[in-house]
Amino acid sequence: MNQPIKVEKTLTINKPAAELYRFWHNFENLPHFMKHLKQVKVYDAKTSHWTTSGPLDGTVEWDAVITDDRENEFIAWKSVENADVDNSGSIQFRPMSHDRGTEVKVVTEYNPPAGAVGDAIAKLLGESPKQQIGDDLSRFKMLMETGEIATTEGQPKGRK
Repeated sequence: MNQPIKVEKTLTINKPAAELYRFWHNFENLPHFMKHLKQVKVYDAKTSHWTTSGPLDGTVEWDAVITDDRENEFIAWKSVENADVDNSGSIQFRPMSHDRGTEVKVVTEYNPPAGAVGDAIAKLLGESPKQQIGDDLSRFKMLMETGEIATTEGQPKGRK
C-alpha cells in the first residue's frame, strides 16, 4: 500500500473571504492560475472532472466530488473511484482581524501512481505537487489582489 503524501500551504490574501471563496468555488476558474491544470469541467453542484498535465507530456484525469462546502469558509473534495491519482483536499478561507485580508489554507493528500518512487521521479521532472501548490497559491494571491499574474515569460534573459 502506498503512503499518501500530504501537502499544506497557507498564505494571506488582501481580499475578503467571500470574494476568494466565490472565485475558487467556480472550479472552471482554477486553470487561470494553476499552471499544470489544463481544464476543470463542472458537471453539477457536487461533481467535476479535472485534467492536469503530468510527467513526460502526459495527462492525468479524475472526477472529484465536493464532500463539504461551507459558504465563504471552506470547501473539501475527494476523487472518485478509478481516478488516475487518488486525491483529496480542502481550502479554508479565514478572515484576519482588523480587515487585514483572508488567511487561505490549502491541504491536499494524494497517492502518486508509483508511490514514493513516482513522487521522487516527478520531482526530478519538475512536477512536485508540493512546489506546484505553493506556486499556484502565490499566483492565486497575485490574481486576486492585482487582477493579473506577474510573469517573466517572453522577457529577455539579460545575457549577451
